[in-house]
Amino acid sequence: MLMTARMTNPAFAVEGAMDALQAVSKSVSRAKLPINRALVHLRASQINGCGVCVDMHAREARKSGESEERVWAVAAWRETRYFSDAERAALALTEALTRLPDRSEQVSDEVWEAATEHFDETQLAALVLDIANVNVWNRLNIATRQIAGDQSW
Repeated sequence: MLMTARMTNPAFAVEGAMDALQAVSKSVSRAKLPINRALVHLRASQINGCGVCVDMHAREARKSGESEERVWAVAAWRETRYFSDAERAALALTEALTRLPDRSEQVSDEVWEAATEHFDETQLAALVLDIANVNVWNRLNIATRQIAGDQSW
């Protein structure tokens, strides 16, 4: 089955939208998170089933020096020894913020407190923004059926 996009990505179709989304990402970059953000992006994208973002963030992680084992293990991070405590806290927060309707207490105190042990307030704010931003991208790509490998960005 040949898949085609329903339309161009809305971030490109609406004037200024791409600049706004990129501005959030640049702001997050300035917070100097002590983890590889590509792993967070990859995990959210796996949960959401965004093929474009899974492909892009797996490649981004590898390009930034992540081992194949760590990239492959992101989906099963709890069952591996590949990730630091800070990365585990970030991945748990990513899952909680991505799977909001899956539990009555969307972001548990336990998940939040684990994150506060590894990130200062600015970093934690940046991490929350980063997770929200990747979820926006996932939803834009999924709604418009963007196809992995078709992007020039």
